[in-house]
Amino acid sequence: MDILFTEPSSYGLEDDQIFAEAIRKNSNVYLPIFLTKRFYKLSEQDHKLLKRVSLKQQVTATSEFRSAINPIDLVKDAIVSSGNITIAPDSDGVYRSIPLFFKIGDYFIPHFLLNFLLNDQGVSIEKGILNKDGKKIPMEQGRVLLNYYSKENAFRSFSASQILKSYLDSQSSGTPIISKDNFKDKIVLIGLTAPGLFDLRPTAVSSVSSGIVIHATTLDNFYNNRFIAKVPNVILYLIIILICFFINYFVLKSPSFLRNLSFFIVFFAIIIFTDVLLFKYYIYLNFIDPVFSLILSFIVAVSYSYATEGKKRELTEKTLLQYMDKQVANYLLNNPSLIKPGGMKKHVTIFFADMSGFTTLAEKTSPEEISQILIDVLNLFTDEIIENKGVIDKYIGDCVMAFWGAPIDSDNDEINACQAAIASMKSLAEKNKEFEKKGLPHISFRVGIHSGEAIVGNLGSDRVFDYTVVGDSVNIASRMESLNKHFGTDILISEDTLKKTGEMFITREIGLIEVKGKTVSTGVYELIDKKENADEKTIELVELYNKGLSSFNSKKFQDAIELFTKIINEFQHDGPSEFYLKRCRDLLSTNSLTKDWKVIKFDSR
Repeated sequence: MDILFTEPSSYGLEDDQIFAEAIRKNSNVYLPIFLTKRFYKLSEQDHKLLKRVSLKQQVTATSEFRSAINPIDLVKDAIVSSGNITIAPDSDGVYRSIPLFFKIGDYFIPHFLLNFLLNDQGVSIEKGILNKDGKKIPMEQGRVLLNYYSKENAFRSFSASQILKSYLDSQSSGTPIISKDNFKDKIVLIGLTAPGLFDLRPTAVSSVSSGIVIHATTLDNFYNNRFIAKVPNVILYLIIILICFFINYFVLKSPSFLRNLSFFIVFFAIIIFTDVLLFKYYIYLNFIDPVFSLILSFIVAVSYSYATEGKKRELTEKTLLQYMDKQVANYLLNNPSLIKPGGMKKHVTIFFADMSGFTTLAEKTSPEEISQILIDVLNLFTDEIIENKGVIDKYIGDCVMAFWGAPIDSDNDEINACQAAIASMKSLAEKNKEFEKKGLPHISFRVGIHSGEAIVGNLGSDRVFDYTVVGDSVNIASRMESLNKHFGTDILISEDTLKKTGEMFITREIGLIEVKGKTVSTGVYELIDKKENADEKTIELVELYNKGLSSFNSKKFQDAIELFTKIINEFQHDGPSEFYLKRCRDLLSTNSLTKDWKVIKFDSR
């Protein structure tokens, strides 16, 4: 019973006599004593109780006290035994472990529960060592680590009001809410749980637990052999040394901070996983020391690496950034073998964006203004390309070239390229509003995108080289950009690019195009917008256009003319519709169609 009866009942001596008689009659009640470091003069009866409950074997006490507060004389004579209830928490104020041996004068007083456990419960003390069923109980500095249950209400509990009501019901021939069978052959702990009685403690599994839960957990650990053994300090020190060695080795060997951070996260995860795994088998590893050593070693190693290799790397990176995008520079720094001249064949997506009417614009605008316009606009395209994981290849006057798929490739290269094109055009529209307010001319761009095989690498001489892509696919992408002026479109993509984008975008087929110098036609599509952003007007335009193109492909030129004319009248201007309206009329005036009449051929750029 975890309650101190240190004062007589305020209702009179008879209450104490009845209570003491009930304890004596049951002959199985253990009450606590309260050891204190304050000095109180002990009576002969107090010494008699301390002597009765003290251990006969000499043990190593966790702490030493000067005096004790005992139950009143009537009660102390009736109990079976007693023990100390004064329990200090761990150094951080949490009750993770429990001390078992205490000293007051010449007496070695056990914990409140220990005398009960020593009384024919399989627990014994031999040569100062605590044993359970002949096996040593793991202890650390006189304390036993408690193995708490993680779930709440692990132990069945009843309130005092429920017990009293059940007793009154049984006396009046009623049905008690709590049967006596609930307590048959059970160990019953009685304690205080109300906040105002100051017996609430923080434990390893809860910030607020009653003291009786700590006692119940202690009994459970002893009865079910759920003891937690702590990893020996020698092994703990060895783990710390290994952590320090390996984290320093990996960090100093690798120049990449992200890679080093990955090493740190892996080591941290291993420590936590090991700690959890060991705890599952009732072995406690203090993970604070290994984690602290990991963090400290990582900080020291990274600091040293930055102070030496880091400065050298930073200088090299700054040099490379004058010639290439940061993404490429970082990849080349992590893979220095790629800096040598040479290339490899890869599947890439090439992006060309060129300003329309630049020559005319340059004639009407001062050099200072045209330079600032170019900087502002190319910044927009650059930001959107890099934001969508593209690589800036080069700037050719008013044109920007970029690519996806090298040096890092992904399954979303075509999608990212299309997203970059759409986002760039939207950003350009906003920038044109600013230009209009400043009295600057409206700027238009055309974009072409194509996906295919190309040679990627550092191409040039041994002294001067450029990380770029070359090949027929690059030429096709460039042609895609220039074809926009023939169809009155902003963004054209090839069929090879479109088929890798799924159903993400609204597009419309322009047709099979055969450009100068090519004998194989290429499927070309206009990229309009993401499907999720398209308005009803755009959807209506595409649907009407598709009907017109279907009529054209079926040689129903008159029906196609009517549909394309309707589009032009309703939407005022639509480049592809105007192109096919003229083409329908030209074909109607032709008496015969060639085998490849659907292919649109261009003899010039």
